[in-house]
Amino acid sequence: MAGIYLHIPFCKKRCIYCDFYSTTDGGRMDHYVDALKKELDSRKDYLGNDVVETIYFGGGTPSQLAPGAIGTLIHHIRELFATTDDMEITIEANPDDITDAYLQDLTTTGINRISVGVQSFDDKRLRFLNRRHDSVQAMDAIKRCRQHGLGNISIDLIYGFPGETKDAWAADIDKAVALDVEHISAYHIIYEEGTPLHRLLQQHAIAELDEEASAEQFRLLKSKLEKAGYIHYEISNFCKPGLHARHNTAYWQDKKYLGCGASAHSYDLVSRRWNVSDLYIYMDKVNNGGTYFTEERLDLATRYNEYVMLSLRTMWGLELETLGSRFGIRLLKHFLDNAQRHIDDGCLVINDGNARLTDKGLFVSDGVMSDLMYVE
Repeated sequence: MAGIYLHIPFCKKRCIYCDFYSTTDGGRMDHYVDALKKELDSRKDYLGNDVVETIYFGGGTPSQLAPGAIGTLIHHIRELFATTDDMEITIEANPDDITDAYLQDLTTTGINRISVGVQSFDDKRLRFLNRRHDSVQAMDAIKRCRQHGLGNISIDLIYGFPGETKDAWAADIDKAVALDVEHISAYHIIYEEGTPLHRLLQQHAIAELDEEASAEQFRLLKSKLEKAGYIHYEISNFCKPGLHARHNTAYWQDKKYLGCGASAHSYDLVSRRWNVSDLYIYMDKVNNGGTYFTEERLDLATRYNEYVMLSLRTMWGLELETLGSRFGIRLLKHFLDNAQRHIDDGCLVINDGNARLTDKGLFVSDGVMSDLMYVE
């Protein structure tokens, strides 16, 4: 099984924390869709014989793209690739784009999962992030999705804001739970170099939340969502039973994926390929037969390290038999030897041939994974 990711880079305005490639030049959308279809045509053999089970429209702000264009792309993929009948087809959307008219058209395209970029239910924090919506628009958008028959709704939340209190974060979680969405992704705010948020930090206009306060907010998130019936299936992701994000889970489970569009990444188990992060160069090269990507062959150690790092992020953990068969006895022994001290201190467990992080291990996951990496 495999997935297809389509990067839609258009935004009305940029959020201060985002380091994904985006552009505010919305006048090029039709030309961009044509380029996406051409790239899909040229790469129809990339996934080999694997059947496509997920499509993901990410961004940027994919909800800036007209539903008709989204439907055209989905139809094009179905014509080119073998697909499952129950494909998960996700679109990321901004709350203020989610109108009744938009949803009425969107639900005819094949989209069956929507990821709403809420980020916070606090208007002050939304203004700080330079988001386009307010908290009322966010809640109304989710209710509107439900009214239009979208039965698989995910929301994104951010925590760890400068000066954010435990009570303020608790209020955000409670509002998310009250909406009864199927999936919640919660990410600690990151100060990516080159973003306006990072510049504010460098200028000492804001200060990072300290490590213990951040850990306390994560513990609160986990506790509240699990009490509400959500399964903590990946470090940053929670879902109702059986409703994990199939597309993102494929990344963590080391499956193939094809990424199309400016800055999109692809992976075929032995190499990675990433497209140029420039709308105009991308379209020019796709349309005129030029090279618009960089490719890297992955050596055994790199593939092992990625498999360990991604697998251990999930509740399913890492299959030792798969690790041994895919990467050899030497790297399996390396894993087991370096895992022992984390097993002894209660951060890692091995049950029924699977290694996974414990609740304690989740809080120090970076350190655990670093110790398990292999460096030649």
